[in-house]
Amino acid sequence: DPVPPLQVIRPEPCSVCGSRIRFGKTAIKCCQCQLLLHTKCREQCPSLCVPRPHHHAWPREGVLADFAPSTPPLVPTLVVQCVTEVETRGLTETGLYRVPGAEQLVREWKRKLLRAGGVLPALSSVTDIHVVCGVLKDFLRGLKEPLGEGTASPLTLLPGAATDIPDDAAGDTALRHVVSKLPPANRDTLAFLMLHLLRVSQSPDCKMDVLNLSRVFGPTLVGHSSANPTPLAIMEDTPRQCKVVARLLSLPPSFWRDFVGTEQENLVPI
Repeated sequence: DPVPPLQVIRPEPCSVCGSRIRFGKTAIKCCQCQLLLHTKCREQCPSLCVPRPHHHAWPREGVLADFAPSTPPLVPTLVVQCVTEVETRGLTETGLYRVPGAEQLVREWKRKLLRAGGVLPALSSVTDIHVVCGVLKDFLRGLKEPLGEGTASPLTLLPGAATDIPDDAAGDTALRHVVSKLPPANRDTLAFLMLHLLRVSQSPDCKMDVLNLSRVFGPTLVGHSSANPTPLAIMEDTPRQCKVVARLLSLPPSFWRDFVGTEQENLVPI
């Protein structure tokens, strides 16, 4: 339901082609879903749209639960859509999650997805799959609390369970216990992400084994040993963070599937 063309005051990306609509140019905005696009992109826009409830709009930053749906599994739509896109066309890309995407595009798409508030534009128009990977990593990094933390899990529990118990079996048992005690949205999203990263690690084309993936995601998923770490503490925390993610990825897929259940078939197309 487009309104008559309007004049852009603040430059924003077009929801169809992704290019910036510059100041003073005319654009079209849908009355229901607030989609903004170039007038030239009107014919490429889907004819059907979904009204965007204001209370579903996402904050620019928050804890994971702020972005999660109201029914299980509690995995944010943004995470599901990025993972789906990566698994659809990215599992043949070398260096998946290690090779950076263009920083400006990553920022623009993250902003666009957050502004969409759960009714997300298709990521198939993002040519470079590394940009999609960058959006996912940037979203996880931008959370107020790392995914492996939360009010129900003190900062030291997850690293301690992963790194301080010499016996592997006892360590895995402790790790499973800590994961199960994470806030539900953190737990479900961590499970969803671990199953995805295991699939990435098993792709020979990606050349991203568990060690490589733990190096990439350690600092993103696991917090620091103190609330305000010094540069030295950050440097010392990095190997520990990587070890935590490596241990998480060593747990069997069946453990993670218990949290997302058969509903995962509704999250990521088979």
